[in-house]
Amino acid sequence: MELRHLRYFVAVAEELNFTRAAKRLHIHQPPLSAQIRQLETELGTPLFRRVAKGVELTDAGKLLLEQAHIILKQVEDATVGVRRRARGETGRIIVGSSGFYYHPLIIKVLSEIRSRYPDMTIAPEVDVTNIPLLLGWLRTGRIDVCLLPLPIDDSEGLDVEPLVDEDCVIVLPRRHQLANATSAPLTSLAKERFVLCPRAINPGIYDSIFAACAAANFRPQVAQEASQLINILPVVAAGLGVSIVPRALSEFQLVGLKYADIEGETPRSAIGLASRRDERSPAIKNAIKAVRLAKLSV
Repeated sequence: MELRHLRYFVAVAEELNFTRAAKRLHIHQPPLSAQIRQLETELGTPLFRRVAKGVELTDAGKLLLEQAHIILKQVEDATVGVRRRARGETGRIIVGSSGFYYHPLIIKVLSEIRSRYPDMTIAPEVDVTNIPLLLGWLRTGRIDVCLLPLPIDDSEGLDVEPLVDEDCVIVLPRRHQLANATSAPLTSLAKERFVLCPRAINPGIYDSIFAACAAANFRPQVAQEASQLINILPVVAAGLGVSIVPRALSEFQLVGLKYADIEGETPRSAIGLASRRDERSPAIKNAIKAVRLAKLSV
């Protein structure tokens, strides 16, 4: 049994007239009648019986009509689904990150992808601080794209799309002597205890902070470490030290926190989206295009 047999059969079954069915199918009636006879021979039973004004379905024909509708609908759905997948309109993309889902631009990027491709599933499932591990997962296909601090040392086989390059601000406990200042020089923090992420988690911002402090003639005294940038905030709010964080984090107005701009040389924080250079998935390629569009619209 071929699909054309089912389509011919459905046309006759719905029209209950070979002439009208042939016209609907844009074929001549004799070939249509021959195809229906061939189908009946294959199934070993009549599907129609002739009546005065055309034909009517036998019980076997009624059952076949029910099943034919289901089969043809499944074929149509499969055809549409395959074509949409080939265009990259559907699929599932697993996103890895080393702690950047908080950033407004990242949220906008995810929203842009969702808006352009509503049937694409974006799964921000992996959020770890081990950058070499994330890169390994990206290369082996465990994740599809990855949000990482820039710069990265090992970009072999990868494309890296810069997303964020922003300045940093000082974050202080609310009872700190500088808490009411809108800005302060880094020299004012020379004797403070710092809360920072280890360099392995975000080498870019770590090195930028130390370079700016060196330019201010001191080296930060790291008293406490946090596993992610966002985890610095509650530690500072608890009064365990001060810190320097990306400006985007100043949107988090936790009780007990104050932010101040940095006067003079300012450390920078950069985020990029890494993907495989030889990526063939249309869905992932479309997602990366949406990322670029979201970045341009900021």
